[in-house]
Amino acid sequence: MTFLLTLLAAIFVLGPLIALHEWGHYIVARLCGVKVLTYSIGFGPKLFGWTSKKSGIDYRISALPLGGYVKMLDEREGEVAKDELHLAFNRQHPLKKIAIVAAGPLMNFVIASALFWVLFMTPSEQLATKIGQVLPDTPAAIAQLPVGDKIVAIDGHEVQTWEGINYRLAGRMGETDNVSITLQSESQTSNATKTYQAPVKTFMQGTSQGKDALTSFGMLPWQPDIEPIVGDLSADGAASRQGLKVGDRITAINDTEIKDWISATRIIRDNPETLLNFMVLRDGKSVQLQIMPQGKKDNLGNDFGQIGAMVAQSEIVIPDAYKATVVYGPGESLVKSFEKTEQLAVMTVSSMGKMLSGMIGLDNLSGPITIAKVAKQSFDISWQMVLSTAALISLSLAVLNLLPIPVLDGGHIVYYLIELIRGKPLSEGIQMAGLNIGLLLLAGFMVLAIGNDISRLF
Repeated sequence: MTFLLTLLAAIFVLGPLIALHEWGHYIVARLCGVKVLTYSIGFGPKLFGWTSKKSGIDYRISALPLGGYVKMLDEREGEVAKDELHLAFNRQHPLKKIAIVAAGPLMNFVIASALFWVLFMTPSEQLATKIGQVLPDTPAAIAQLPVGDKIVAIDGHEVQTWEGINYRLAGRMGETDNVSITLQSESQTSNATKTYQAPVKTFMQGTSQGKDALTSFGMLPWQPDIEPIVGDLSADGAASRQGLKVGDRITAINDTEIKDWISATRIIRDNPETLLNFMVLRDGKSVQLQIMPQGKKDNLGNDFGQIGAMVAQSEIVIPDAYKATVVYGPGESLVKSFEKTEQLAVMTVSSMGKMLSGMIGLDNLSGPITIAKVAKQSFDISWQMVLSTAALISLSLAVLNLLPIPVLDGGHIVYYLIELIRGKPLSEGIQMAGLNIGLLLLAGFMVLAIGNDISRLF
């Protein structure tokens, strides 16, 4: 059942993105006077579809849902009648060819911006960007960031939400440098700010790999002060098997004093398959236990520990000082949607460059299985998360397709720019050689990405 729901979630999120990407190629081709023969969602054998009586275009859904294509009249792919030569793609001016090819990725950029626009226009109550906790032995601790101050900018870029902070920090992945954090102190009567320099080294790599950007950096939003008392245990969990009992208060783990439940959870998650020494208070007496968290994997394949212990439920009240209502008007939301699209596109390209240069590992590359799992998880959270996931995937499709690799849209654009400059296209031999190289590169990336996906399952 889980597999079916994951598949349906992936189809629901990816299907429209692929369809609209191909529609971009399709509509611009028709506007440029090129005859379209087939509009297909998916590759391979035709599952179902119809043929327009007016235009003769074959609209179809095909068996392999890993993309789609728009087939146009082209002398390179078959004989073309003399009276239709002016409708053939290969006979068009290079600028028309570029417009047709670029329309697909540009459509994905438009979709991403439109979805971000809707999300920005949706009022939401969020945690204020005040630092709630600074973790020891982290860049934030080294920079001595004060708890309670409000984060207003990262590396000179204004931030208004913790999501924005997370994205700005994630963009520094793999780097060794200083991160500028601009804070506004609540004790100030004016809007005075102070900028701190926090040193990072191979950020989010090594021992920090798998942790989110905020935890790796060491500054966290406000978190509830939940007493570290065990409220429930799963029968098959490590905690139950190794002696922890309901009502036990965790006082220390590996000689680290535990004052709240979240601190205990963080240590457990960070130490999968590692024997930990627990000190608990039971009936007024200290009891020492050794518990090994079971190793689990999240949707991105990152390892984390779990012992099967739950806290007793209690009402959580967020202090007013740590609440923030975020509301943007339509115009401001539009500007912010464009800014976010640009920021994430640059970050995506930068991440690709870092993978190729070795600054970050190739295991950060994700394939269709991970995408499907993330899509399913977004449905479990909220409709806003579904739209956010769709926007991020659409943006990734746009950037990927614009890479200057033959076979992808970006590679074709390079061919047509050369044709525009030379006044004639490259020879068929050179183009075919480039396409073959592109196919090999793309196949290599797909094998690597799917291999990463599979490794995250085990």
